[in-house]
Amino acid sequence: MEQQRLEFFTASPAAIKTMQGVEAHIAKCGLEKPLAELVRLRASQINGCAFCMDMHVTDARKGGENERRLATLSAWRETPFFTDRERAALAWTESLTLVAVDRVPDVVWEAVKPHFTDAEIVDLTLLVTSINAWNRFAIAFRKMPV
Repeated sequence: MEQQRLEFFTASPAAIKTMQGVEAHIAKCGLEKPLAELVRLRASQINGCAFCMDMHVTDARKGGENERRLATLSAWRETPFFTDRERAALAWTESLTLVAVDRVPDVVWEAVKPHFTDAEIVDLTLLVTSINAWNRFAIAFRKMPV
């Protein structure tokens, strides 16, 4: 097992405080908490962030998330378990997380537009951006699940 490189929460409290400010906005922006956890978990799966996957599966379960949905999240396109709004958010999440691959194609934009207001799309984008940043902190510094 790899060793943690450094404890980023204590190495730069100001940086973490800034990230927590973003999280505070996300928490009160109006996006549904279950949706936010699915987004966080899906981005963390794509990025291979064990610490964040563990955290967000735990948080989703505490929030009442269905085990079948958690178990099939990585294959959400092939299951009937997700709403159209969730599917649009997951497609947006994948596209933004892999932005260098497909540059957020029009088909993904057209899928998200009917299900979210403009403000919600901005907040959803901030959510995806935030979890991707947290994934990069955890992966770069080898934060381990406890």
